[in-house]
Parts: sequence; structure tokens; C-alpha cells
Amino acid sequence: QVQLVESGGGLVQPGGSLRLSCAASGSLFSISAMGWYRQAPGKQRELVAAVTTSGSTTYLASEKSRLTISSNNAKNTIYLQMNSLKAADEAVYYCYAHGISLATGNPEDHWGQGTQVTVSS
Repeated sequence: QVQLVESGGGLVQPGGSLRLSCAASGSLFSISAMGWYRQAPGKQRELVAAVTTSGSTTYLASEKSRLTISSNNAKNTIYLQMNSLKAADEAVYYCYAHGISLATGNPEDHWGQGTQVTVSS
């Protein structure tokens, strides 16, 4: 069983910053990448940022200048630093982990419960 525990969401003023964290735990799962999606009300879920265990990163192109994703592979934890937050960033942010089940050899994706980011004065 793989569990993803997110933290760091909350209320922030426009122009402020937040740092999201996501820690993966469990056995029989080899992680190859972790990242963050977000979903605002009435909108589709979109990829915000991702990082592979080799350190390659991917960002939502329109937001790249305001985002930094980092990882601690030893702790199976990733971090998303978000700066200059605006109303359009308000959404539920979901952590995911992609990898291989060591039990079946099949690729798997696992998701966290989501953490709310609210941008308001």
C-alpha cells in the first residue's frame, strides 16, 4: 500500500508564497517520478510540476517562472515552492507518484488526498 501525505496548503494573500510538501510511504513500489496536479472548480485537472528520481523537472509552461519543484529521494518527499501567488492559482493541489509495483512489475500511479490552496486578501 502506497500512501502520499500532502502538507503546506492554506490561505495566502495575493503576491505571497507557499511551499507544498508530499511524502510517499509504503513498500513494494519503486518511484520513478513525483509531482503535483491542481484542479480548480469547474476546470480540468492540470499538471503543475513534476520531478523524476534522476532530477529532471517539468513545469506548467505558463507558470514556470514562479515555481520550483525539488525532491529528497532518500525521504521519498517532494516540495513545490510557489511564489507570487494569484487568484488563478487557487485550486486543490494533488500530489502523485508514478512508478513500478515490485509485486507485479506493472506501472502504477498513486495520488494524495489533495490540499487546498486559497489566494485571497
